[in-house]
Amino acid sequence: MANKRDLKKDLNNVFGDIIEVSLLWQAANPDADATKSEEIIDESIQSFDELIAETNKRGVENPKAHFRGIRQSLETKATDLVTKINAL
Repeated sequence: MANKRDLKKDLNNVFGDIIEVSLLWQAANPDADATKSEEIIDESIQSFDELIAETNKRGVENPKAHFRGIRQSLETKATDLVTKINAL
């Protein structure tokens, strides 16, 4: 099931990059308030956990549609988080 493995790697890479960028922003702006970037990190972790749980579900009716929905959710959440990072 290479599709599931690739999806898990994508989830890890995307949310890991978002967290890394948030931490870099905090390092580059030590005088700025870090609460918004901390919220972005927390939301990234929560989204990652939710999508990994969805990926690990067994016995889904239509696996292709299930994974397609997870990829769509990943894209939507990642775009939202990147927009929030850009607003910092």
